[in-house]
Amino acid sequence: MPRRRHARFDCSPGCPVEATLSLIGGKWKGVVLWHLLQGTLRFNEIRRRLPEVTQRMLTNQLRELEADGFIIRTVYPEVPPRVEYSLSDRGRSLEVVIKALKAWGEANVLTAGRAGLSRRPNKDKDREAAPVA
Repeated sequence: MPRRRHARFDCSPGCPVEATLSLIGGKWKGVVLWHLLQGTLRFNEIRRRLPEVTQRMLTNQLRELEADGFIIRTVYPEVPPRVEYSLSDRGRSLEVVIKALKAWGEANVLTAGRAGLSRRPNKDKDREAAPVA
């Protein structure tokens, strides 16, 4: 029976890597978590830091992060109401992961972009450039 090449790194559906990415892999979740690493923020402060995100999308991402236990939403009984978002202990535990993703992105994605490379390789160009066996 042939041995699988990377069997010890197998990550079939349901593995911890896939589960983690499904929790923090929303379109804006990683960036929201990054900004909350700096400290507690109000909704509009987050929105100003992410001008491309719609109010609805940001609200949904914050709700999901709260439901998954990564952030704490604190509502103060004031007029007008004040709502603040901060990282929970679970969210703070992602700090090394988020910083590692940022460092990897700076080293691999941003430098590739500066070199004129696209974010996603063009499969047709790869096929054209590949030698025919």
